[in-house]
Amino acid sequence: MCSFPSLNYSKVKLYHKLYLFELLTIVKKIKFKLMVDKEIKVSPFYAIPGAEVIITCKNFRFSYGSNYGVYFDGIRGRIIGASSNRIIVAVPDTLIYGEVELTVESENGESSSTRLHIGELLTEGMHIVANPAVSPIDGSIVITRSGARGEKLSSTLFKLNPERELEEVPVDIMNPTGLAFDKSGNLFVTNRASGEVVKIEKDGSYYTFSSNLGIATGIAFNSKGELFVGDRSGNIYKISENGESEIFANLEPSVAAYHIAFDKEDNLFVTAPSLASFDTVWKIDRRGLVEAFYRGLGRPQGIAFDEKGDLYVAACLRGRRGIVRISMEKGQAELILSGTNVVGLCFASKDEMIVATSDKVFSVHI
Repeated sequence: MCSFPSLNYSKVKLYHKLYLFELLTIVKKIKFKLMVDKEIKVSPFYAIPGAEVIITCKNFRFSYGSNYGVYFDGIRGRIIGASSNRIIVAVPDTLIYGEVELTVESENGESSSTRLHIGELLTEGMHIVANPAVSPIDGSIVITRSGARGEKLSSTLFKLNPERELEEVPVDIMNPTGLAFDKSGNLFVTNRASGEVVKIEKDGSYYTFSSNLGIATGIAFNSKGELFVGDRSGNIYKISENGESEIFANLEPSVAAYHIAFDKEDNLFVTAPSLASFDTVWKIDRRGLVEAFYRGLGRPQGIAFDEKGDLYVAACLRGRRGIVRISMEKGQAELILSGTNVVGLCFASKDEMIVATSDKVFSVHI
């Protein structure tokens, strides 16, 4: 008959507990490693407060009561939607700006960090319906408090001086809409209520420069100094030096405005937002011939070119709102800045973009 040594069951239980503890520690380390070792990515890189950005990650998990979230320099953002590898989060509406550190926490641990650039708020309380404009004399940024069509406000035109302090421009213009400076520094403003262009001289005097322009909205100068105005009813006007107008081209009417800008070859580009979600950027050559340049933007509004010649549009692209850049070489579009209610933009310098929402203005260094 065989005999077996007696077992010390207390030691067996101890070994079993130690084994389970080590196994659990290894599992936790593996789960944490899955989260930490995988880099997160944010799209787009530029945003303004309140905008939605998309984070690509791995093994993001959360449960109610656990510590999870997306943090912008330690400030928690509001998660709008999430899966294990994709998070949509709102940028906190706080005073942080510039490049910030972005991290993700879940029950698996904390991710490595990535960077996001948040625009700096310059002013608010405006009513902006088109691009701001930059003075060629001192770099001041002119913006509007336009009001609803036909609504007369006490103060409608403002500027951010070179120190970025807000000042009123003392003029009486109802519903100022489009803004453009000529090479001498005189400011031209469209009035969509009366269908006029008002010229504001450098000394502050102003007068009606041209009239009978329909619902005058977009305004721009070409390289020769010739002035063009967009009437959202369907006409693009060319304005002579003495204020006389002639129809340059025709387009379909817009429900909001025409926004216009010239490229380096003096082709005129036009956005005319409609009720559709698949609008077109139009190109009009120097002869007035119209062709579709890019299709597929939702409610495109303000439009501008950078020094390289690429086109920037305040619009929706594949359901995401902000600033869309369209490469003139490849014809490809990408959302480069995320922002809600973005209506216009301009470039204060080659590396500073001014972004306007319907009531706020931001500076973004690109």
